[in-house]
Order: sequence, then structure tokens, then C-alpha cells
Amino acid sequence: MSLQTAKKPVVIGLYGLPGSGKSFLLKKLKQQLNHRDYVFYEGSEMISSVVPGALQAFQKLNEEEKKHWRQVAIDTIARKCRQSGKTAIVSGHLMFWCDGKLVRVYTNNDMQVYSHIIYLDIPPATLSQQRSQDLQRSRPNLSFSDLLRWQQTEIRELTGLYQRHGFMFSCMARESETQLPTAIKLIEYSRRVGTIPNAVRVDAKVSKYLTSNKDLETMLVVDADRTLSANDTGATFWDTMIQSQTWAGTKSPLPSVFDSRLGYSEAAFLQATLLYEQAATEEEFERICDIVATKTTMHAGFVSLFQSMASQGHVGGLVVTCGIRRVWEKILEREGLSQKIKVIGGARISDGIVVTPQTKAEIVSKLQREKHLYVYAIGDSPLDVPMLEAADEALAVVGDEDSRSRSMDNELLDAIMRRGLVVRQILIPHNVSPRLWEAVLPQISLDDKRFLDSVFSRRCRDHVHSRVWHATDKNVAKLLMSPTRDASVGGPMLRRAHNAIGAYLANEFLAELLGVEEYPMRHVQGHDIPGHRFQHERETVIVALMRGGEPMALGLNDALPLAMLVHANSPSDIKKAHLENKKTIILVDSVINSGKTLIQFIKRVREMRKTVRVVVLAGVVHTEAVSKGHTLTRLVEQEDIHIGTLRLSSNKFTGTRGTDTGHRLFNTTHMA
Repeated sequence: MSLQTAKKPVVIGLYGLPGSGKSFLLKKLKQQLNHRDYVFYEGSEMISSVVPGALQAFQKLNEEEKKHWRQVAIDTIARKCRQSGKTAIVSGHLMFWCDGKLVRVYTNNDMQVYSHIIYLDIPPATLSQQRSQDLQRSRPNLSFSDLLRWQQTEIRELTGLYQRHGFMFSCMARESETQLPTAIKLIEYSRRVGTIPNAVRVDAKVSKYLTSNKDLETMLVVDADRTLSANDTGATFWDTMIQSQTWAGTKSPLPSVFDSRLGYSEAAFLQATLLYEQAATEEEFERICDIVATKTTMHAGFVSLFQSMASQGHVGGLVVTCGIRRVWEKILEREGLSQKIKVIGGARISDGIVVTPQTKAEIVSKLQREKHLYVYAIGDSPLDVPMLEAADEALAVVGDEDSRSRSMDNELLDAIMRRGLVVRQILIPHNVSPRLWEAVLPQISLDDKRFLDSVFSRRCRDHVHSRVWHATDKNVAKLLMSPTRDASVGGPMLRRAHNAIGAYLANEFLAELLGVEEYPMRHVQGHDIPGHRFQHERETVIVALMRGGEPMALGLNDALPLAMLVHANSPSDIKKAHLENKKTIILVDSVINSGKTLIQFIKRVREMRKTVRVVVLAGVVHTEAVSKGHTLTRLVEQEDIHIGTLRLSSNKFTGTRGTDTGHRLFNTTHMA
């Protein structure tokens, strides 16, 4: 099954007034586009094919009956496209002129099916000439003003419809030399957007960056407009277009998109891309971007920070912008930073992606998940809050009160108080009034020594195998680990601390690794709703490596209550019966030093079950044990094993007497 057949089919409408050249363009597209991927429909012919008695019978029906068959026609197209995986291009009508009045002939089904409507915006004079020269069709003789009113009404109607239904909408002027290539460009973009998820296309760009930067340990993911500069380059772009009379409008069209019910959704950013395409050719776009870049000054603190990163191969930087990629590439190039700092953004079809608030968060998560990078996220507006929450450390840039986001205070406060976001603020310039209050949002500067030391410090994760997940640098790890390192803590209190670590690793690490499954449950209001638990929870075995692993295993078992719990003093304590019909086995120990004991347990499991999934959880893992090339690491790779730990440690220390974890857990240090 293709990607397209699994979801909404891609159906593109060609609209415009009768005589605008829809049928002519459709024929040209038939000649140019690959028929393995595309199918073509004249709307009236499709209606004729589904109505008993064809078009003649359709013309005799009342309006409600006509509406029904129009719905059947578009639904038939959608069904065929879903089955074939092809993209449909359909010529259609929005309104008809009847005795001086405009009558809507589209249906709600049309607007729900269409992925993109391309409107042929032909000048009334040209349109009038084409209508008079078309001798095959009888059309009313309308004045220029009537044609203009009709056309403007349709464009205005379609603008409201795309904002309500979320399809893409393009107005395309007829210029004989560019109409066909422009239409093909828009159509191919629609197919790409509809068949390959934006997240997949963004993921490919991030992967390409990571492939070229293999020594990274730390990443700065930074917003652009109002963060790196006080400017909003998008607003500057449209102001420049208007001043140079390149754009016919009197103001930027973007607010009407983002202020609509689309908000800052993917559909809204796709529409913004089409507006940039509609406004300027590639050459004009580059010229305007040059002007905008010249008008934009980067904050000196960021220039200095990025310059310091140039010689640090283990620290990388990505500017991730919802705005115009090319503008920020030009700005970074001017500052001599383009080799070190790369830009992920959109605004043109050629970019292949759009960046939404969720996209920013997904980029941060990918850097953490796949390369175990420590990520700083820096932004200024509510659009940046998702990535601030996803990052290891979050920084909010606070600018002048007249230009800063007015809703950011509430967004930050909500994230801090409700979802536990830990974030600091950077005042630029330093004398602007801060957001919120110091206890909730402490201040920091880009030249603060502790901040810079943290950014440029070496992290052990670079040498750790990619199958090892850990929370070493997270604040939650520091909190959970403290009682386990406190010599005064032992017995029940220490066991509770290990129990909490087990529960944390289950929810933070295992939930992502194993996935979740739905199960039916009763809502407190009395109706049935789906609940979630760990994937294959009933077919999971938790093995506590005794005795140090037991408290953590019990915490894990609290999170996976349907899993079997097995106590194992030695590998031989794991029996075939424990693994029968099981899908996952989780080996739990408090500390992994050399990994020798763990290797024996892994080999024991594999002797009995070759296919069962093996996961290892530990409170602390010595870095050397999971470094590339180590015996344990090679086994982890060969046997497709994942390791999750609260903390990596370079301190290789085997406890004796009062420091042995097992004795501390059970108050038997006097027996050591």
C-alpha cells in the first residue's frame, strides 16, 4: 500500500471563471504529467458519468438533486484516488452567473475532498476576449465590471473556504510562458505534501546535518526572528515588496492566514509558502531576501556566541525558523557564521518543508533521541514553547516591550506551573524589563561564564553507544540520584529512592522504546473510553538482579503492573518457563560497572530465547562499560539490546562494606 492510500487522497481543483482556460490547461497537464501518478477529470464529465441519463438529465433536476450528484461525483473521484494512490486534477466551477446574480454550485464535500485549489486569475479583458472567441460554448455576454465582480467574489469565497477547511489555495495569473510550468510546480508540491509527511521531510534534513557533524555532543537550537535579532524578517519582507510595488497589496497577507481558524497549523504554513510563491519569482525572491538581510542586525551576544562555537567541533548550532530560510542564511553568511550554523526553515516550495511549533520540538527530540545530544533551545514567542519544553535547557529571549510577544508571559507561566518547564530569560538589551518574576524565570546573559562553561563542556555521551539512553544532565536525574549518593541514607528510605528511579525510567525511557497499547476502561462519568498501558505488558518479564536490583525492579513493576517479576541471584535462576510466550525481558540492576555480570545474564536469556526483546535498566552505568568497542557494547549491538540508565558515571567504584549498594539498601553494612 502506498503512503497516499493510507490517508486522505490528494485531489487538486482547477477553478476559474468559464472561459479562463481550465480545460485547455487540463489538456496540457495530461500531456506533461506522469499518468502513473496522476489522473485527470473534467468536473462536468464526471457528473455526467455518475448521473443516470448523463448531463441532459442532470440539467433537468432541481437544485437539491443537482447538489446530491455533485457530491457523488467528487466522492467518486476521492474513492478512486484512495484506491489507486494517484493524485487527481479536477476542473470545476465555484459559482454560475444567473440573471445578474451569482449562484454557488460547490458542495461541502468538494471542500472536504480538495487538497489544493488552483484558481486561474485571468484579467477581465483577456477573459472577455477568450469567452467571445470560444464558439463551441454559449456564454452570456458580460461586461468587464461584471466579470471582475464575479472573479473577486469567487476569490474572496475561496479564501474563506480554505481558512475553514484547511486546503491549500493558489491564485495563478495567466502568462502563456509561465502558466504551465507554474501549474506543474504547484501540483507536484501538492502531491509531495500529501504523500510524504512534513515530519519525514524535516527529519531527512536533520539527518543530513548530523551525518556531516559526527563529533557533536551539544546542540543549540535557536529561533530566528525576534530572537537572534529584534527584527521580524517576514514583516520586513512584505514591507519591502509593497514599497517596491512588487506586491499589489497594501499590507502583508500573512496575518489573515495565521489569525484565521488555521492558527499556526501546518496548513497555515503551507498556505504562507504559497503566498510567497505567488508574490515573487525565484529571482525576485532572492533580491528581496538580500534587501531584508541587509536591514537585519543580529544581536551582538549571539554573534559572539556563534563565533566561539566555530572552533568547538563538539558543539553545533541550528537556526530553526518558522520564517524565511534564505534571509537567515544570508545574514549568517554576512557574519561569517554560515559554515558553523545551519538554517532549517521554509517560505518557498523549493525548501520542501514548513516549520511549525511542533516541528521545532520534533527536531529537538530527534537530536536527543538519535544522537543523545544535550540540547539548548532558545526562543522568544509562544511558537517556541514546545521546543523549550522538549530541550534539556531552555532560554527565553526577552526584547523591547513594544515589540515582544504579548502572550508569551501567560504561555511561559502555564508551561512552568502546569507542566514543570524550567527556563531562564535573556534580556536583550540588558535594560529592558524582565518577564514574570525572578523566582519563576531567573535571568541569565549570553556572556555569563557559567552558561558558556556549560555550553562548551565536554559530555560523555559522544563516546557512548547510541543504544544507551540516559538522563545524566537532566535536573530530574540530579534530584532522583541525590538520596542514593547520600551516605546517611539507607534501608527503607534508600529503597524508596531506587523505587522512584525504576518508575521514572519506565515512564521516560521504556514508554518511548516499547510503545503503548490501548485497552478499554470505564470513565468516571460512566462511559467507556480507551486507556493506555505499555505495549505487550502482559508478555513482559522484569528480572531483578539480586539484591541490588530489587527495589528498582519493584518501582518498574508498579509502572508495569501486568508484567511478571522474577528474582535472580544468578543467570541460572532464569528458567525457560519465565520466557515462554514472552515478548520483552527487562534486566534490572542498581549499578553496572564492568558489565561482566550483566553479560552473563544476557547470554543466558539468548540461550533460551533468540527472539525475545532484551532491555537493561540501571540506576548508574559506568561510561567505559557502554563505550564504543567495549565487550558489553558489542554484545548490545549484536543482540539488539537497549540500555536505559538514570546516570552515566566516569567514576568506576565497586562498593565494599558500608558503601556497597546491596548492603546499604537492606541495612546489612555491618555484615560486609
